[in-house]
Amino acid sequence: MARERNKTPKVQAPAGTRLKLKWVISQNSTPQKQRAVIKGLGFTRLNQVIEREDTLSIRGMVAKVPHLIKIVEL
Repeated sequence: MARERNKTPKVQAPAGTRLKLKWVISQNSTPQKQRAVIKGLGFTRLNQVIEREDTLSIRGMVAKVPHLIKIVEL
């Protein structure tokens, strides 16, 4: 008998929605996983502003390091 899993519906942002992210606090003294998230988002230097698609995966990455980055209004 297979177990049923609770599947949450995937909520997607409207097509073409973008996020502007700014790296505001250094990654010194942070765990390696958080450093990997910063690198995975595409940041290369402090106070850099990047623009990414507004997807669940990007939102999840931002949620892991809210103390290091902030969302800038478009």
